[in-house]
Amino acid sequence: MALLNLQDLSIRFGSTEAVRNLSLRVDARESLGLVGESGSGKSVTALAVLRLLGESAAVTGRIEFDGRDLAALPEPELRRVRGREIAMIFQEPMTALNPVMPVGEQIAEAVRLHQRGLSRRQVREQVLEAMRAVALPDAAARYADYPHQFSGGQRQRILIAMAIANRPRLLIADESTTALDVTVQAQILELLAQLRERFGLAMLFISHDLAVVSQVADRVAVLRHGLLLEEASRAAIFRNPLHPYTRSLLGAVPTMQMDLEKPLAMLKASAFTTVQFHIGEDSPRAIPPLREAEPGHWVRSVPEPFG
Repeated sequence: MALLNLQDLSIRFGSTEAVRNLSLRVDARESLGLVGESGSGKSVTALAVLRLLGESAAVTGRIEFDGRDLAALPEPELRRVRGREIAMIFQEPMTALNPVMPVGEQIAEAVRLHQRGLSRRQVREQVLEAMRAVALPDAAARYADYPHQFSGGQRQRILIAMAIANRPRLLIADESTTALDVTVQAQILELLAQLRERFGLAMLFISHDLAVVSQVADRVAVLRHGLLLEEASRAAIFRNPLHPYTRSLLGAVPTMQMDLEKPLAMLKASAFTTVQFHIGEDSPRAIPPLREAEPGHWVRSVPEPFG
């Protein structure tokens, strides 16, 4: 059984469909990379898992976690899942932390919320353990420091410490390395890999950067305009991408072998990417289906352009 299983998930804001009939699974201890450019539906999918989209979003489909439908859980039960069994690392470490609250107390707040029987000393010990797990130097001495006293990379580590403090089973990382320079980014990716191994975490890793995803994901799913275009193992996606949009994403990644005299490749406008699909019986063309091109490698058929 999948740890996280999305079945025909659709998300609509008014007349705008942000996600359309998305089905994905993340198994225990597995890392799934969810890739796509801005506006593809990655972050709203993650927020829908934890029911953080608010009343303006119309969400349909099933969101199962360990066999439970999160979309149908009463709010009190869902609060016990958020932060305890599923934790999320948000994408902007500069603004995700409370600037007027010591970082140790911010992590402690998450621990107290889900482990109410712990003493003050036990909470502090668990917070320090989480801070040490993410390699924050002098954790005890820096418990009472404020976010502005830390670098961007350290603040990202604090957010990760907050996410793992309650030993969740699934970690959702939403563009968790975007605001960091390349050296710090590499350190954070290595840290996430170590934490996955140490705590047996499953991870949904969201990014627009295929180069980053290649370092952390076991499988990769590619989104465009809220539609899943291709899903396969990491090796299959990078060695044999089948959808033109996936090939365009890969072609836009700079490498050491590229001609420095030429500009970076732009995403090519394939027939698929320029077509706007509409769901309904009177639609001139239905959304093309996903097909299994080879075992475990799914790709959405590419339609002919409208005449």
